Amino acid sequence: MKHILSTAFMFFLFACSSKKNQSETPVANIATQEDALKEAIKNHPDSIILIQNLAAYYLDTQNYDAALATINNAIAKDTNNAELRDNQSIIFAQKGDTANAIKSLEKAVDKLAAPQYIISLGALYAQSKNPQALAMADALLFENKAGAEKEAYFIKGLYYSYNNQKEKAIPFFDKSISINYTFMDAYLEKAIALYDLKKYSEAATVLQKAVMLQNNFDKGYYYLGRCFEKLNKKEDAIQAYQMALTYDPNYEEAKDALARLR
Repeated sequence: MKHILSTAFMFFLFACSSKKNQSETPVANIATQEDALKEAIKNHPDSIILIQNLAAYYLDTQNYDAALATINNAIAKDTNNAELRDNQSIIFAQKGDTANAIKSLEKAVDKLAAPQYIISLGALYAQSKNPQALAMADALLFENKAGAEKEAYFIKGLYYSYNNQKEKAIPFFDKSISINYTFMDAYLEKAIALYDLKKYSEAATVLQKAVMLQNNFDKGYYYLGRCFEKLNKKEDAIQAYQMALTYDPNYEEAKDALARLR
């Protein structure tokens, strides 16, 4: 269930892309974005933002080895930088290497126990069925200043859902939603739990509310389509998959589902 990676990590995916310093903007006449970033790093070798931007460029093009090499080189120069360890974990996660993603996040938390790192680590522990996920969630709840109550309950829900305790997971997703009614990932995970319990109508109702709150929620439309298929509502399923592709034209699962139904 790769959607979990977006749940856990995309909250934090290289914020540097929106923090570019104008003084570090590469010159326009360099051939490619990669060359421009490399040239800028050459001129500003201590700029973490530029290094992160280059890694993010590689990540966008699925060149995971180059992305890792870029971040690893920066870590070698600054071993105590928790943010770089977090970046490293994101690349591992996108690569599908959960074990190393967890190790990177553990090092990030060891350097700096910031809520965003604990949230990411807790979600990965949950995905791995590791009970440490519950400890991470409790740590977030204990530290009131973290402001991560909805994420804490969400992590608990993920843990029980991945451990096939769907009924136990759903109330935690409900708690997350009660704290923030626009928390789309909680709607999605609740719907998936209901779907796995074969409660297709209830799952569809949850997803219909989610896409009403956020009409570009591509994953919501995709899973809504799956619910409609189970309810033998073929035309509704087709429409849902089409909506998913409207907002993400590269959504392969939605493409496959639409082709199958047609």
